[in-house]
Amino acid sequence: MSQEITTSTAAVRFDIGCRRCGRLARFLEEIRETHSGYYARPVPSFGDNHARLLIVGLAPGMHGANRTGRVFTGDYAGVLLYKTLFELGLCSKLESVDTEDNLRLFGCRITNAVKCLPPSNKPNGAEINECNGFLAAEIAVLPGDSVILALGAIAHRAVLKALGEKLNAYAFGHGFEYQLPDGRWLVDSYHCSRYNTQTKRLTDSMFSRVLKRAKILAVL
Repeated sequence: MSQEITTSTAAVRFDIGCRRCGRLARFLEEIRETHSGYYARPVPSFGDNHARLLIVGLAPGMHGANRTGRVFTGDYAGVLLYKTLFELGLCSKLESVDTEDNLRLFGCRITNAVKCLPPSNKPNGAEINECNGFLAAEIAVLPGDSVILALGAIAHRAVLKALGEKLNAYAFGHGFEYQLPDGRWLVDSYHCSRYNTQTKRLTDSMFSRVLKRAKILAVL
């Protein structure tokens, strides 16, 4: 099974059997042995094929996307994300449960900087770089004036790398926004992880304001 993303210059094939990163491939093999019902493969992007807003997270969670096969689905990380999308009219349901729940996104798409579950939820630099071509292809099909919402500093840097921009030219910060040279917008938010929400580093209202701003910039 594969997902083909066509751009104006190339077709990048995203393969759920990808094994480019040896450490991640071996880890997923172990997960499939110990959790036979888990998806435990590279997780594709999900959402509207004609999106004007792309939301970029870090990587699949062990008992979330790595289990269900849908980004930000099945664990705490996606609770705030899908609830806020629903409240802003960008999602058909309040909660994303699994790939069979008929949930739809409107005008937006969700992906990760790294498609495979990393040990301890920490991909290394080589793995982030290896996966960057898939992210570049996902960005390339967006309209020229679209918006990319980066959830966390790693996603922020991955987006800039995918666009060929200098990392030191765009600092990461919650609520920061930049219009990039190609006309697209980059908007930053703290990641909606359990740690960030429980410590109040990221509150519901903080996240809602940033996502609402991204929606406005995307003209959704």
